[in-house]
Amino acid sequence: MKILSVYDPEFKDYGQVVDGMEETVAELLSGLEKTPLPDGTDYVAEDPVLQELPAAVEVSEHLYGGMPVQLGWCNGHNTKLNCLEYHRDSEFNLGTEDFILLVAKQGELENGVLDTAKVKAFKAPKGVIVECFATTLHYAPCHTDPAKGFRVMVALPKGTNTEKPNIGVKYSEDKRLWACNKWLLAHPESSEAAQGAYIGLKGENIDIKNDI
Repeated sequence: MKILSVYDPEFKDYGQVVDGMEETVAELLSGLEKTPLPDGTDYVAEDPVLQELPAAVEVSEHLYGGMPVQLGWCNGHNTKLNCLEYHRDSEFNLGTEDFILLVAKQGELENGVLDTAKVKAFKAPKGVIVECFATTLHYAPCHTDPAKGFRVMVALPKGTNTEKPNIGVKYSEDKRLWACNKWLLAHPESSEAAQGAYIGLKGENIDIKNDI
């Protein structure tokens, strides 16, 4: 798979790079560097250390226009697609190391299923805040160096990715709801599919191990 940059024009359909928040970035990175680095991949929706930073207020005010936000992280080692998710709001990511995002567009779904041939890879440099639009399908980052792995801040509206609300299925999209404000498309080979997640990816379960 060809790995593009978040600075390439192709990324404009999926998100954008945030500038002008250098002091906020430095503070967030300082807190993020203290978070664990598992051998696999782990996710924490809200980390108390990050949440209590003055930078959290900056994220709320300047990236979400004053909405309540949660600062968590997704850390570890990964090279596979496995799933794609989306929210009703943008997600902001910031890494202590370079990382790669595997993304697609929500509008590319056909009958609730995405062909993984539509997925593109974009490399984000360390220390840069990257916005993924609400219509961008995304999931766990991938590392660029297995020796370093990745530590990536995940900023989202408060409550996202927490316990799934107890609602009935009234229309087709409800079948994809996996957590609060989290709609999930799982590949049949993924552990999420084995746990009962909606099978919404067809084709190759992309692995960029040989492309990095």
